[in-house]
Amino acid sequence: MKKFIETIQNIFKIEELKKRIVYTFLLLLVYRIGCVIVLPGIDGGALASLQNATSKNGLLDLLNMFSGGAFGNASIFALGVMPYISASIVVQLLGMFVPYFRKMQMEGESGRRKINQVTRYLTVLILAVQGPAYMMQVHNQVDTHNIFAISQLGWSVTQFNIISTVILMAGSMFVMWLGERITDRGIGNGVSIIIMIGIVARLPYALFSEIATKLASTNGGFVSIIVEIVGLFFVFVAAIALVQAVRKVPVQYARRVVGNRMYGGTRQYIPLRINSAGVMPIIFAQALMLFPLVFSKWDATRGLAATLGNYQGFWYNFIFGLLVVIFTYFYTAVTVNPTMMAEDMKKNSGFIPGVKPGKATKDYLDNIMSRVTLPGSIFLAIIAILPAGAMILGVTNQFASFYGGTSLLILVGVVLDTLQQIESYLLMRHYDGLMKTGRLSGRSGM
Repeated sequence: MKKFIETIQNIFKIEELKKRIVYTFLLLLVYRIGCVIVLPGIDGGALASLQNATSKNGLLDLLNMFSGGAFGNASIFALGVMPYISASIVVQLLGMFVPYFRKMQMEGESGRRKINQVTRYLTVLILAVQGPAYMMQVHNQVDTHNIFAISQLGWSVTQFNIISTVILMAGSMFVMWLGERITDRGIGNGVSIIIMIGIVARLPYALFSEIATKLASTNGGFVSIIVEIVGLFFVFVAAIALVQAVRKVPVQYARRVVGNRMYGGTRQYIPLRINSAGVMPIIFAQALMLFPLVFSKWDATRGLAATLGNYQGFWYNFIFGLLVVIFTYFYTAVTVNPTMMAEDMKKNSGFIPGVKPGKATKDYLDNIMSRVTLPGSIFLAIIAILPAGAMILGVTNQFASFYGGTSLLILVGVVLDTLQQIESYLLMRHYDGLMKTGRLSGRSGM
């Protein structure tokens, strides 16, 4: 404990790091204030039906989680950063298949600026679709007559929809701007931290609700709480192991003499992550699992829809886990390019010991990625279905979401990334890191 206090003191001794942390907290405070500001013309008391519908819909509940509850509250930040993330994914996929975008990715800083600009334009287009779609969802769940401010403001329903859509688009672009400011002048990845804060904001309510539910029970409620917290701790440990696990491929660089200096001759490693796809396979699989609900409209297929729509059922979780494995392989194949890695090594006079440069190196890296992705995808599928297992064992729905899925992986990934950045500042100033006995990836030897 004493060592931890000393580390916190060292953090605030570094003026630049202190300013970055304070700046990040101030921008996050602005974001959280915006999450509770309701769209003009909406009765806050009439939102109970919208929140109830959101909690029952898997995709809408996912969007509500990413926005920190702003989606279900009809906030000005209701769309959050998801449109920006969707645009980033589209641009990333275009970089793999479209030569123009692939060329921009290889142009360094200038190419990165062009890609960011294209991503912003695409975000606006996505918002132009998601904004009206969100307003349709509000009208479907909230009685228009209960939106009392329309008559008071002298708006028609059409005017209300147009003004609300513009506000939602502006709010989402403002949240995107906050994320970029945090990345540039704060600490950590801004967009990821905003998502993490939205998830963490739901944790106190979920925890207190779980404690109240268990204490109201006469069947060993206090013991159940202790068991659940211990189980959650081990789930976090397993998630950290998944995020941090890498397969190190040794790379030897040939010696080169330039003038009077000698370069190269050193051995380095290519860290191939066990889970290179992150949380995207779970998000894709969750979105696809909503498709069977379409069959609930017909009597002949209503039973099938009920079976595949049961979050705690065997077939739902089996198909969900299988989709996570498939999407993990797909997304890894899209994001990790062994051909480009082999070409970069060849250009820099690097080679894997015992493997010929060129196609043999590409095949070698491809085989390694195929092997390490299998256990990673299975482990990711287990984490994806853990919330359903927790609910079966008696954990409430809100608290069970922290036992796995996207919320757990985002929390772990963002926290580790932020700790890594803070630790780099400490080590540059010759201070001990945050966790002297820990093993953060990328950490220098101590």
